[in-house]
Formats: sequence, structure tokens, C-alpha cells
Amino acid sequence: MQESREPVARRPLPPLLSRLGPWLLLCGGLLASLMACASVGALNAPAGEVLRALWHPEDASATAQAIIQIRFPRLALAALIGVTLALCGCAMQALFRNPLAEPGLVGVSSGAALGAALLLVLGTHWPTLNEIPQALRLPLAAFAGASASAWLVIRLSLVDGQARVATLLLAGLAINAIAGAGLGLLSVIADDRALRSLTFWLFGSLGRSGWTALLYALPLLLLPLLLAAPGTQRQLNALLLGEAAAAHLGVPITQLKQRLMLVVVAGVGASVALAGIIGFVGLIVPHLIRLWLGPDHRVLIPASALAGASLLLLADAASRSVAEPNEVPIGVITALIGGPFFLALLMRRRGSVDLG
Repeated sequence: MQESREPVARRPLPPLLSRLGPWLLLCGGLLASLMACASVGALNAPAGEVLRALWHPEDASATAQAIIQIRFPRLALAALIGVTLALCGCAMQALFRNPLAEPGLVGVSSGAALGAALLLVLGTHWPTLNEIPQALRLPLAAFAGASASAWLVIRLSLVDGQARVATLLLAGLAINAIAGAGLGLLSVIADDRALRSLTFWLFGSLGRSGWTALLYALPLLLLPLLLAAPGTQRQLNALLLGEAAAAHLGVPITQLKQRLMLVVVAGVGASVALAGIIGFVGLIVPHLIRLWLGPDHRVLIPASALAGASLLLLADAASRSVAEPNEVPIGVITALIGGPFFLALLMRRRGSVDLG
């Protein structure tokens, strides 16, 4: 007599594996991005050869040694800026309570670009700049512009001593417009050399990376990691309920807004100072992670940091390999990725975007 076989139900994944799965995927993606970015470019070498050169530099080939000396500062800069921009995007989306907010809304990027443009176009008329090391002039000028624009935006957004989100957004839009006009004016009066440098810098580039400038900017690039503090993550989760509800839960709203703005100003200002304007990373990374893993900032913040580093490393590898031996500005690569993604988001929401 033939026995009837009942269909066997699939066993669910063990709880530990289901929790660790996304983190293993994110960490593995970051490691793969590092290896791809290290081995791809004008000098190509297998990833295994680069790894062996790290452990046994005396036996490494000349190509592997050149890759380590020239490309590793670039790898560090790409990963740090990816982390910084992604975390700044998390801060902006929490501040505006809108998943389409991004760091450029408050005018920090455009202010940094204006400061750098002033140096590139008019720097030859300021002899006192010769006292500043060459590697630090452009980062310092960009960071000064970012700080000035952020201070002005915050001052304009204060109403009865408190920063209002809607006023902050409007002030940021005004500063963006003013800085854009200044950049247009500088582009008109710039000579050919300054105009080429300005154009290339505005689209973003990691080609000027070096350990000296990176070490000077490291404290500012690491400042957004304060968002990973457990207390801050709980406050950001409470802020998702609205400012009134978060205040009833004991969240210091004004102080939290100030911390978020400080993180964005320091992180975006340092990133733009070192690599120019790199758009869309602060928008698409937190948004994708939120769609994948949910809005809990205890998961969103570290996952966005890992994904941001991976994205910018892959974008840098693409910028160096798409048009060899020339280099495509990394801002162009991120715009090609982020532009269609942003349009898809707009089509999905069908005009329901509310930045208030």
C-alpha cells in the first residue's frame, strides 16, 4: 500500500542568521568594493597580488607597490566620504522627516563650492596664501565657504530663538541660489586654466587625495559617527513621530536639531573641501536602506555607513575605468546613478512629496 506524502513546509531561517544576513551582505559588499577599487584603474593588478603586497611588501611587484602608495589614500578618502555623506543624509532625512531630503538642501555644498571657486579664480591675487601649504589651500577655502553658508542659514532660520525646519529649508534654497550666481560670475571672469580646474572640481574628484589633507580633515569626517550613539538613535526614532510627540517623550528638540546641523555642516563641508561636490549619495543610500531594513535608526545608521562607503568606492572604480586613460569626475558617476533613481522615486510618490 503506497503511503501518502504530505508536502513538507519550508523551515524559516534561524533568527540569528536572519539578523546577521544583511550585515554579512553589507560587510562583504564593502570588502568586494575595496578590492575592486584597489585593482582597477590605469595600473591594473589582481586583487590577490595587491593583498600579498600588503603582507609581504619586499616581494611585491613594482605595479603592486605603486598601487599601494598612490591608490590607498584614495581608497581611504572614498570610503570615509561615502560614510560621511550617507550619515549626513540620515541626519537630514530625520531632521526634515522626509526620505527625499539630502545634505545639499541647507546650502553647505554650494557654499563650499563658492569658497573653493574664489581660491581657484582669484587666489593668485592674494599673496598671503603662500604662507599656507599648497595641499591645504583648497580644502581650507572650501570649508570656510561651507561654514559661512551654514552659519548664515542657521541665523536666518531662527524664529524666537528656535530653528524652524521650514525656514531652514527656505534659507538653504536662497543660499544655494546666491552661491550659484557667484559661481556663474566667477566662471565668466576665470581664465582657461582656472576655468578647467573649477569645472573639474565642481563635478567631484578624488584625484587630489593625500594623507596630509585627509589627516587634517579626519576629525570632521568622523563627526557624523556621533549619530551612532545609542541615545541619539533613540532620539531620532522618537523624532519620526513628530516634534510634538518627541518632545513629550523627553527629547530635547532644539539641542537635537543643533547637533544634526553640526554633523551636516562638518561632514559635508569636509567632504566637499577634499573631493568637490559629490551628489546623490546622501539621498539614495539612506533611502534604499530604509526600504530594505526599515526606518529604525539603530539599524539605518550603521547600515547606511557601510552602504555609502561601498557605493562611493564602486563609483570611484568606475570613474577611473570607464574612459581610460582619462578619468571621469566621480560626481558624474553618482549623478548617473542617482538621477534616474530620484526620478523613479518622484514617479512612485506621484507628486506627494512634502518637504515641510
